[in-house]
Amino acid sequence: MVGGQETESGRPVDHIPFPHPLTPPRSEEDALAWLRLLRSRRVGVATFFRLMREHGTAQAALAALPEVAKAAGVEDYRACSPEAARREAQAARHAGAEFIAFGDPRYPRHLAEISDPPPFFWAIGDLSLLTRPTVAMVGARNASSLGTRMARRLAQELGAAGNVIVSGLARGIDTAAHKAALETGTIAVMAGGVDVIYPTENTVLGEEIGRGGLRLSEAPMGHQPQARNFPQRNRIISGLARAVVVVEAAARSGSLITARAALDQGREVLAVPGHPFDARASGCNMLIRDGATLVRGAQDVIEMLDTMREPELALDTAPEIVEIPAPPPETRTPAETRALHQQILNRLGPSPVAEDQLIRDLAVTAAEAAPELVTLELDGRIQRQPGGLINRLN
Repeated sequence: MVGGQETESGRPVDHIPFPHPLTPPRSEEDALAWLRLLRSRRVGVATFFRLMREHGTAQAALAALPEVAKAAGVEDYRACSPEAARREAQAARHAGAEFIAFGDPRYPRHLAEISDPPPFFWAIGDLSLLTRPTVAMVGARNASSLGTRMARRLAQELGAAGNVIVSGLARGIDTAAHKAALETGTIAVMAGGVDVIYPTENTVLGEEIGRGGLRLSEAPMGHQPQARNFPQRNRIISGLARAVVVVEAAARSGSLITARAALDQGREVLAVPGHPFDARASGCNMLIRDGATLVRGAQDVIEMLDTMREPELALDTAPEIVEIPAPPPETRTPAETRALHQQILNRLGPSPVAEDQLIRDLAVTAAEAAPELVTLELDGRIQRQPGGLINRLN
């Protein structure tokens, strides 16, 4: 929550990163500046938006970044070079990828509403799919035969009802869902670069999705996916969708990370029950126990979606950006700032904690804590995780 403000519906507006509507890149030079800023060392999603809010444009933020880093104790800081940004843009052109920035009319409205939306992503395929009703389907990589059949049937019937199926192009449930929805519309959210299809056994499927569906990724072009990229990817899967259906999932699995992200984002979570002795069903059964909607078939999902039916968005309809006040000017002395930094670090450890809980524990306002969290992130002392979580790095 920024300055304790809420929307009329009672939803906090801390996820809206600007006090005025953001102007997306209008030229290739602007887009390269956005690329450079986000690809710069120690600049994550939250820091990107903070710098843009404070400096207005990516060019101005890049110019200020060395001083911001110096104030955080980082000497000889260098932002991502123009040459590196041009190489990535050239690789995107070669792959046929489109640059979709936050505030662009083509940027999905649902994704823009989450707490940590990607400032931009690369997309290959049919962008009109981003305007249609969307359901995410996730599940076990080592899916059972019954689980795979269920995923196929759900994807086919939900697709026939007009829904685009979003998943992560992983083995098992993701693969079955994508294949079943190829004709009706499917979106694959990649953990690596949009031009890097992983796993390799899904190369043909990924290429088919690029031709008839849509592949997208916030990762740099050519980036090989690493373990830490998958939880970040999962927040986009759930962020694109109005609801997330979990078909099979172990008690500790990436699918449950997606389900938790969905709950944090205010999405509906549904799960297919399984036998108590099957470890692949334990996560789904836990979700149902904790209040997720039980799914026996596509009709259960459709009936739930009907209660939250929305009109399709035109491709040229820009996402609504809610105006919020800028943080108040800094009033602490350097000594007080150092003391607050130490308090933050003392309350953090390797295990992530929720940012709002940290702020409550510190007994300060979100506006007071936000710039110091950015400073510590730039300094490499803390790391932001999907779902509004923060952990200490050293």
